[in-house]
Parts: sequence; structure tokens; C-alpha cells
Amino acid sequence: MTNDEAWWSKTKGLMITCLIIWAIFGYVIHFFVGALNNIVILGFPLGFYMAAQGSLIVFVVLIFWFASRQNAIDREHGVAED
Repeated sequence: MTNDEAWWSKTKGLMITCLIIWAIFGYVIHFFVGALNNIVILGFPLGFYMAAQGSLIVFVVLIFWFASRQNAIDREHGVAED
């Protein structure tokens, strides 16, 4: 496997992982809002919290995690930008 193929393989794996996490918190969690509303945290139903705030927090964390992992992959394969 060439360096380019190894880089693309790791990058593709990272993208797929991020898309799966995004789909779970963007769609799957919201299908269960009714059931999650039975759990109350700090006076707010968990379903409401996950729909209004939780997913957004996960998306922001996901962006920073993706950027740091992609930078590490780029450095590992010698294609990092200065």
C-alpha cells in the first residue's frame, strides 16, 4: 500500500466514523425523544435537552475532534500543512 493509499484509507475511516456519530445525534436520537422525555435532568426532559442542546454540543465537539485527528493523520503521512 502506498503512502497515498494509506492516508486515504485512514481519512476515509475517520470520515465514516464522524458521519455515523453525526447521523446518530442528528437523526436517531430524535426518533426517541418521546421515550427520552421520561428522564428528567435539572428539571428538563432529556429528549428536549438532546434535541435543543445535546446534539449541538456533540456536533461542535465532533468538529474539533475531526480536525485534530485529521491533522494527526496528515502529520503521520507527511502531508501536513504548516
